[in-house]
Amino acid sequence: MTTKDEFPFITGQEKSQIQLERLQSTLNRAYRNVPFHKKRFKDMGIDISDVSLLSDLARLPFMERHHISDNYPYDLFAVPLRDIVRIHTAPGTAQNPTVSGYTPQDLSAWQSILTRALLASNITPHDILQIILNPGLANWGRDYKSGAEAIEASVIPYTPMSIEKRIMVLMNYRTSVLVSTPDSARQLAAYARDRGVNTTALELKSLILAGEAVDQETRRLLEEQLGVKVWSHYGLSEVPGPAIAFECETHEGLHVNEDHFFPEIVDPVSGDALPDDRFGELVLTTLTTRAFPLIRFRTGDRARIIPETCACGSQLRRIEWAGERLDDLFNIDGVKIHTRQIELAIASLLGFSLDTPAFHVRRIDERQYIEVFIPVNELIFSDEIKELEALIHRAETNLLENIGIPVVIRLKENRTS
Repeated sequence: MTTKDEFPFITGQEKSQIQLERLQSTLNRAYRNVPFHKKRFKDMGIDISDVSLLSDLARLPFMERHHISDNYPYDLFAVPLRDIVRIHTAPGTAQNPTVSGYTPQDLSAWQSILTRALLASNITPHDILQIILNPGLANWGRDYKSGAEAIEASVIPYTPMSIEKRIMVLMNYRTSVLVSTPDSARQLAAYARDRGVNTTALELKSLILAGEAVDQETRRLLEEQLGVKVWSHYGLSEVPGPAIAFECETHEGLHVNEDHFFPEIVDPVSGDALPDDRFGELVLTTLTTRAFPLIRFRTGDRARIIPETCACGSQLRRIEWAGERLDDLFNIDGVKIHTRQIELAIASLLGFSLDTPAFHVRRIDERQYIEVFIPVNELIFSDEIKELEALIHRAETNLLENIGIPVVIRLKENRTS
């Protein structure tokens, strides 16, 4: 059983002092052990010993997703490989994926993060928790499993299975808590509705949604169709981990785990700090991560910090997150995909550069996929149409295997006036 969690109720100077000490430790470790950070600080004339206030963080440069891919695979690790006990990859912004690592201390921290978030969702040792996530979020499944087991709840870990099997497990194993993405939950609810499954007979009471933001209409439909209370969690595949921020019983914004992450909201164009209650880009700095520190990481997510204290009594600041992106990434079932990554993969398989393809997110039967329109040019015109169709099919299959998301490629005729 977990010990008492005191940090969410610490206020004022004591809270800020803990955050500052952890920030300084992170900066020192990054400067000593990661050449990327050391060079950037030196180039900007930054002496990290001068960071004596949390507000000094705004003087430091941003990290972006391409920095992770550019330093593939291990150049951003702040500890020797012998200290790494888990390695995780996620889609990058181009050909290289992002690679992150964990020390035993990092895994312990993630367990406490998940435990806090699950307890806020009223999960108890009497619950049976079932995990249904996209294979690209398998790492998150392990984190949820670890956090739930720390509460001494029973866990049905993530295992690839058909939707029919998921429903069977849900019914026969008496699942009371389901961890899923909004897209997967919609598929499950639609299947149950179409097959006449009596959801009122289920013991399911809570639905924890991760990977994507959930709008109020989807929340209402899922609560009605599955007879559950919905809880939203925010996470990043680059950290990587779920429940960086989580809903409490008031369901009015998501509490940020501020003892582990320091949040900022900046203007997405200028990078200047924005006051609380203004929407901008969420920027996160890790405070306790040892293996893979992120310093002022631009998430690309549009959010705002809610200035008021929550009625639940927690002093952890809250964010409002609606799921809007401020970059060229698509969020499909919790997996973030960069358009450039898709473009490079298609061009490599077809054997020529693409001419300004258009990307769209579509939905069919509650499933999301990416539709890519490629303008027809002289390179694509061919008498061997069957060969071209085979290449396109191969590209679609390759993308599904590598990013875990369905991609449909269509040729679009270029029309000139």
